[in-house]
Amino acid sequence: MLKFSSIKVLLLLKLALALLLFLPVSTLGQGISSQILFSPYLVFAQTLPQIDLSIGGEAEDFSLAIQALILITILTFGPAIITMMTCFTRIIVVFFFLRMGLGTQQSPPNQVLIGLALFLTIFIMMPTFNEINERAIQPYIDEEMTQVEALTEAAIPLKEFMVRQTRDQDLLYFMDLVGIETVNNVEDIPLFVVVPSFIMSELRIAFQIGFMIYLPFMVIDLVVASILLAMGIIFLPPVLVSLPFKILVFVLTDGWYLLVQSMVRSFN
Repeated sequence: MLKFSSIKVLLLLKLALALLLFLPVSTLGQGISSQILFSPYLVFAQTLPQIDLSIGGEAEDFSLAIQALILITILTFGPAIITMMTCFTRIIVVFFFLRMGLGTQQSPPNQVLIGLALFLTIFIMMPTFNEINERAIQPYIDEEMTQVEALTEAAIPLKEFMVRQTRDQDLLYFMDLVGIETVNNVEDIPLFVVVPSFIMSELRIAFQIGFMIYLPFMVIDLVVASILLAMGIIFLPPVLVSLPFKILVFVLTDGWYLLVQSMVRSFN
């Protein structure tokens, strides 16, 4: 009981002290000087660092907090930007079709295919990246334009690249969905219309190329399966026999060179 009472008394004292600290000075006794009573707390308050949480800066530019938010957003959606707004989608889909046609399971591994697709994407997109650098990045570094103007200028070359690869039917479909009837130039088309149109066109072209790659390998599988069936060997999987022949045909025809050459030339 004594221990419980002492704890209760301490809690009451702390509560009373807290109420005294938050009471107005006028409610204190007339004989007590407010400066003497609150002097330790005033000194402590003066030594606290001043924290400004307001969003300031010029009207044309973003504040430091908004800049950090934009940077984190770009880093978060970086993979989506690379895969959905560049030629990466078409290349990687075709590479996976090639591996399925060969029937090599995990060879080449995913890391190799993704790395090759990434560097081919950089190679193909380099003219667009150079234009973005000249039109947006360098003028912004030289303080010739604001961040909003730089972002607007950087989106124009990217939209021009995507529109060149996009089928008119896909682009008109998404324009009709949002109620855009006519546009004077590419700059008037918003990104949320260009990007899905571009992705649909890229997937269509990638599947067309994948079919052309898959067809000769399927013919080899059918020939090998027919020969094994004619010989009466029905328990041996045809894939085990056809795999060396498919790899041999792909190597003798210099398949990687032809495939990469066709992929690079397929972009306008």
